[in-house]
Amino acid sequence: MKWEKGLPVWYDGRTGIFLFAGNRQGKERKKMNKAEQSVRLAEGQVIRLPVRRMGINGEGIGYFRKKVVFVEGAIPGETVLARVFEEGRGFVRARLLRVLKPSTHRREPPCPVYEECGGCQLQHIDYPFQLRLKRELLKEAFSRYTGLKNLPIAPAVGMDDPWRYRNKAQLPLKRIGGRVKMGMYSVRSHRLIEMGDCAVQHPEVNRTLEEARRVVEELEIPIYDERKHTGSLRHLVARIGLQTGEVQLVLISRTPDLPREESLVKRLRECLPRLASIVLNVNPRRTSAVWGERSRVLWGADAIREVLDERIYALSAPSFFQLNPVQTVKLYDEVRRAASLTGRETVVDAYCGVGTIGLWLAPEAGRVIGMDTVPEAVRDARENARRNGINNAEYHVGRAEEWLPRRVSEGFRPDVVIVDPPRTGLGGELIDALIRVKVPRLIYVSCNPSTLAKDSARLLEGGYRIGRIVPVDMFPQTSHVEAVCTLEWDGEKA
Repeated sequence: MKWEKGLPVWYDGRTGIFLFAGNRQGKERKKMNKAEQSVRLAEGQVIRLPVRRMGINGEGIGYFRKKVVFVEGAIPGETVLARVFEEGRGFVRARLLRVLKPSTHRREPPCPVYEECGGCQLQHIDYPFQLRLKRELLKEAFSRYTGLKNLPIAPAVGMDDPWRYRNKAQLPLKRIGGRVKMGMYSVRSHRLIEMGDCAVQHPEVNRTLEEARRVVEELEIPIYDERKHTGSLRHLVARIGLQTGEVQLVLISRTPDLPREESLVKRLRECLPRLASIVLNVNPRRTSAVWGERSRVLWGADAIREVLDERIYALSAPSFFQLNPVQTVKLYDEVRRAASLTGRETVVDAYCGVGTIGLWLAPEAGRVIGMDTVPEAVRDARENARRNGINNAEYHVGRAEEWLPRRVSEGFRPDVVIVDPPRTGLGGELIDALIRVKVPRLIYVSCNPSTLAKDSARLLEGGYRIGRIVPVDMFPQTSHVEAVCTLEWDGEKA
């Protein structure tokens, strides 16, 4: 045993465990037999841990007695002191107590509520190293699920200015002590953290949300109480068209009408001159899901406009659109390079949203067919095609998992398929259809390295091979990783 200078603990160099001095429990732990010590890590134990890599949620990962240890706030390359608070089967979660050997990439987070909020995970890491770590996440995921180690993964495509990029935010409301508060829920809790001037959101989004919150408080609009399932207003959502400057505000309510609705709209218009649209979305369910199925325009247009590379897109309230328009251009340019179109190909844009990817490729394609489950998004996609003078694109309401297999069974054969699924990845039916149809070029746009690698493993077994993977950093300061993965049909395997 030896005293670790500056720390009120005893450190056992043989086991790597720190025990608190002067603590009877600590003295008893010293007497534990070695067999028991080598098997368990009890809650409250303090360990010295070299951090080897970053996890999918941005935590540092190390290994202690063959167990994976997750430590939020730790950086690969550091040695840290951490206290165990949860032991699972084959893994341990521990809280960072002290950095014993800091990384040269560690920095002071600029956000005052960074550690409480949980919206960002990597503000304590310098940006170039964030990009390297995100590329490593992709590499590790493919190694784990496909067994492939020497993959053609390009350097991550980053931002010149990795701040103030988010064009949309949706924040819950709570009435606490007579005030209406708005923010993010702290990690693994239901404690609301007020964010103030969020450093990753566009300044006009921040301003719109704060002004709307103030007006709601001033007019005493009833706020939803999730425990009692009473009250009305649940969330505020703001979105801006970066190129047009148009702002959309969505009020998400439990009830189909809001008290003092006319006064609310009037005051919002007075306070927020850049507003182009105010929408009420109704979510009457007792659920953690934010959006309901019905929307009603309270004032202004039913959609705002955004411009990307001279293409104009209409965005209605529930429609999906990328949250970082600057990086979206880079992402879609990578998709265009991967597609290698000659003007004759039939392109399927699965999970099409408002048509952004398909319309990006349409001028170089013979035909574009898109589908989405959100009727408003399909309507916007059709309007976006018309608005941009694109007449070789068609859009349908439906699930890609159902639409493509059905069309394939009827003899349909696309030349290029682009999939941009949710974080859960592709459905099994769609993967089976892609294997049956032997698509010459499949472009998988992914926001989750694990599901991308899992789905790719099945596609590789079915006859595809990986051409190239390009990470694109859509969400700087967070652990999220977007990637464009090109898969080609391998005739030799068929």
